[in-house]
Amino acid sequence: MRLVLLGAPGCGKGTHSAWMVEALRTPQVSTGDILRGAVAAGTELGRRAKAFMDAGQLVPDEVILGLVRDRLREADAARGFILDGFPRTIPQAQGLETILTDQGTRLDRVIRIEVGRDELVRRLTARRVCPACHAVYNLDFRPPQRAGACDACGTALVQRDDDREATVVRRLEVYEEQTAPLVDYYSQRGLLTGVDGEQGYAAARAQIERALRVESGR
Repeated sequence: MRLVLLGAPGCGKGTHSAWMVEALRTPQVSTGDILRGAVAAGTELGRRAKAFMDAGQLVPDEVILGLVRDRLREADAARGFILDGFPRTIPQAQGLETILTDQGTRLDRVIRIEVGRDELVRRLTARRVCPACHAVYNLDFRPPQRAGACDACGTALVQRDDDREATVVRRLEVYEEQTAPLVDYYSQRGLLTGVDGEQGYAAARAQIERALRVESGR
């Protein structure tokens, strides 16, 4: 099954993609992971991407799409994939459609995990990290056993700058500006399934499973 997983930061994409990878036996494909891998491997596209990154510029769609194309040609993606956080814009979605058409296939479903702005801000600002061992906690969902201290090494936990409320709000605004048009794009193609990400993990998972069973005809 070939899926796109859409959702704002903090909506639970990582949590749900983890079980989807196991259940569907298909890889999760993240553009961040692809970029880091290509740069580390020194591929032609990796070198081009690194040049933009080193200059503090966004990597152009042309390069991103080339990396996605190469990744989807790998053997583990032959039976399907879960694209996490990509595409983010209409041009990227159109480029992905071209890639899949060239490969003689198509998307099966786009799952959008929907969580309200206030809840997203609450979740993201509750994150704390250990500066020593990099363990990640959430004051709501996974709090440390002792307030303010890392369970693993005892170091005082900190809140990252990009988890502070003003920054979180801006990140969410940028996300909505970029991805809101994708909702209409995929809805018009009959591919979009919305999932209530505020109803709790078990209920959200069940809703996704129902959508995928319908798509696969099981």
